[in-house]
Amino acid sequence: MNPNNLSTKNTITWCPGCSNFMILEAVKRVFGKLINEGYKQENITIVTGIGCHAKIFDYLNISGIYGLHGRVLPTALGMKLGNPNLIVLGFGGDGDTYAEGTSHFIHACRYNIDMTMIVHDNQAFSLTTGQPTPTTQQGYVSKASPFGSEFMPLNPVKLALASGSTFIARCNARDIEGTAEILEKAIKHKGFSFVEVIQPCLVFNLDMNQLDKLMYKVKDNKDKNKAEKLVEEWDYNTNKGKIPVGVLYCEK
Repeated sequence: MNPNNLSTKNTITWCPGCSNFMILEAVKRVFGKLINEGYKQENITIVTGIGCHAKIFDYLNISGIYGLHGRVLPTALGMKLGNPNLIVLGFGGDGDTYAEGTSHFIHACRYNIDMTMIVHDNQAFSLTTGQPTPTTQQGYVSKASPFGSEFMPLNPVKLALASGSTFIARCNARDIEGTAEILEKAIKHKGFSFVEVIQPCLVFNLDMNQLDKLMYKVKDNKDKNKAEKLVEEWDYNTNKGKIPVGVLYCEK
C-alpha cells in the first residue's frame, strides 16, 4: 500500500521543518507495509495525548481517539481489552507521558499488554511555549523556570526497564528509515513495546537540539544485563556523551 493513501486532507500545522513530519512519514511507511502484508487497516488504531505530537491523529487515515493529557495509556489499554484483535498504538509527548502519565506508564510496562507506546521526546512542553518537562535538563531557562530548572531529569528507558517492559527502543526522528524499522519491530512484538523518539524542537530548548552527533546505533539486544548498561549511558541532562539508538532490550 502506498503510504500516501494513509494521508488525510487536513492541513498540517506543525512548524515548518519540525521533525514530527519525519515521524509521520515513518509511521505511514510502517502502516503501509503492514497493510501490504495482510494486516487490515480497520484493525489498526491509535490514541494520542495533548501536545504537538498529538496532531499526528489529524494526518493519518487511521481510526482512533484523542486522549486526555497524560491518559494515552489507559485509553489504549481499554481499547485493547475491548478488542484484542486490534493493533493499538499510543502517541504521547515527554510532558504528558512522564508527568501526569507516569503511573500509567509504569503499570503498562508491568502489565505487558500487547500494544505499542511511542513517545515524542523534545524535552520541553513545546505546544504551551516551552515549559520544562520531566526529561528537561537541569538549568533550562524558560518563562516557567526563569532561574533554571533545578531537577535532575527522568530517565524513561531506565524506568521502562525497571518496570518490566519487554521491548524498549530509542530512535532518532531525523532517521526516517531507522525509525520505521524500529516501529515495525515494536508493533510485531508480543507484549508492551516502548519506543522513545528523540525529537528536537526548532523553537524551544535549543541547547538539546543537536543530539544527532552523540547517537550511535546498537544491534537488537536481548541481554538484560547489557540493557541495564545501555539505559545508563545517557542521563538526559547534557548534550555530551553517547546516546545508544536501536532496540535497547527485547525479551524474546
